[in-house]
Amino acid sequence: MTRPTRGTGLAGSSVVPYPHGGLGRHPHLPPGERLRVLLVEDDEGDAFLVGELLAETNSMIELLVATSLSEARQRVTGVDCVLLDLGLPDAQGLDGLRQVLEMASGAAVCVLTGRSDEHLGIVAVAEGAQDYLVKGQVDGVLLTRALRYAVERKRADENARRLREVELRQAESARLERGLLPQPLMSTDQVAVHTFYRPGRHAALIGGDFYDVVQTRPDRVDLIVGDVCGHGVDEAALGVELRVAWRALVLAGVPDDEVLPALEQVLMSERRLQEIFATVATARLDLDANRAVVRLAGHPPPLLLSRGGVAPVPAPGGLLLGVRPRPPVAYDLKFDTEDWSLLMYTDGLIEGRVGDSDERLDVPGLGELLAEPASREVPLPELPAWLVGRAEQINGGPLADDVAMLLVTRGGGR
Repeated sequence: MTRPTRGTGLAGSSVVPYPHGGLGRHPHLPPGERLRVLLVEDDEGDAFLVGELLAETNSMIELLVATSLSEARQRVTGVDCVLLDLGLPDAQGLDGLRQVLEMASGAAVCVLTGRSDEHLGIVAVAEGAQDYLVKGQVDGVLLTRALRYAVERKRADENARRLREVELRQAESARLERGLLPQPLMSTDQVAVHTFYRPGRHAALIGGDFYDVVQTRPDRVDLIVGDVCGHGVDEAALGVELRVAWRALVLAGVPDDEVLPALEQVLMSERRLQEIFATVATARLDLDANRAVVRLAGHPPPLLLSRGGVAPVPAPGGLLLGVRPRPPVAYDLKFDTEDWSLLMYTDGLIEGRVGDSDERLDVPGLGELLAEPASREVPLPELPAWLVGRAEQINGGPLADDVAMLLVTRGGGR
């Protein structure tokens, strides 16, 4: 074997040039067993010795070689680890490391230093490298182990990062959920309010559905149920803004006819896309007069349970908020008994299919569920969850959209 006089190997001896471009000693190994390592080294002798050290330990490592960072950019795709010499013709020291970390974000990085530059290896690890090796102090076993440990350390770091992202996303969703699901602000015992909220199962995230209950006088209780189109954090955040804005408007004593137009202004100023809209149903209960004023803005009508029957409140549908501003028309609802319930809900409850057909449950189907004899046996606090369960049975699986419900009851409630 002819040995060149230029270049000192990792163990300190002179060696023949290593074939640039890489020598795949184990090209047919399964991907789970084979590591692809890109050596970025401009010294042919050092490159050759790396290959020999890996070969003598039967390392099952496929080695590629680049003599510069510009060449490394062309070869880095698909590698598990980059073995980087900190002294290259087109990059010196930590500048080269930073460029490699940027170009090979998914690969582990292990750096090579000289004896006199060992301090650079320590700094390189602090900069983001997984490990460092000192030339002249490496044998085949140590080299193989360092490369494999670097890859596993990188995978562990990536898993920890992903876990942290999931935890942050869950925390963000929990904060938004607390905003979407407020505690009813009421003290009266003349009526009871039962709430329900569940996000769509397809995304496992909260969406833009929201509700709220506010009592402003001993004889007056305001309720709202709304739905911002879309699913995700942006829609949920907008739902929180609308709920908080509505509560503020009601507590401030804004006239009834001006509340939803003001809410629409908030929607139009805060939405990220012009196509975003919301549907809303509100009810203002006058407890002394035993009546309610219902307003709908593109929202399905509440259902009234009274005297053993079920019927949708015949309030005008109105326009979606955010489409063409126009105040919803108020509908005066007179309760003819002291025993009644008013169910307000979002359309996720009624958009499920009926069996294998294209027919939706819709408002008439929801009324039929409430008219079933079995529903009369369900305690009122459990009725919203029971309705979702029956809707899912009919749908043949979980409902795709978010579901929010308010069930306000007086007396016996039916």
